[in-house]
Amino acid sequence: MATGEVRPKQALIRFVLGPDAQVVPDILGKLPGRGVYVTADREALDKAVARKLFARGLKTRVQVPEGLTDEVERQLARRVVDLISLGRKSGAAVAGYEKVKDWLAKEEALVLVQAVDGSGRGKSKLSTPHFGHYIGWLTADELGLAFGRETVIHAALASGGLAQRVVEEAQRLRGLRKTEGGKGRLEG
Repeated sequence: MATGEVRPKQALIRFVLGPDAQVVPDILGKLPGRGVYVTADREALDKAVARKLFARGLKTRVQVPEGLTDEVERQLARRVVDLISLGRKSGAAVAGYEKVKDWLAKEEALVLVQAVDGSGRGKSKLSTPHFGHYIGWLTADELGLAFGRETVIHAALASGGLAQRVVEEAQRLRGLRKTEGGKGRLEG
């Protein structure tokens, strides 16, 4: 909506109109009503808010809540954490340097996840799986939530449908993440 670019659905965030005419992020894409889509990118979302593009897209007056972009980022982070947690519960995800290293050596891992705030030296000792994916923009606290621990630096996901969903949701989150300096996105 804000950029006019055509993107695949998994690279977009859907918004609907709530009963009080307030714009509501529909992270799961299942809320009823007319929806508008914005690229999963902090700049695009901020642009949509500043240019009042939600009112145009929803064809009515709307209330845009303060801090909408930060709320979308928070909800997407929670979604990724919840999906990784499902993987842990089903045996499709492990945490801890040695377990991750073992999965990588046995080629059981499809996705390597490392906390953005973990030690660069420690993270450099593990490599992204061949033909796999790397997620490096979750915090140690967020990964810890997924594994029922205080913090986690290294995690891995086995191949399967859940891993693909985690990768897709993490890519949407990546576009909304800011660096500590507040400019740009975290690279991973």
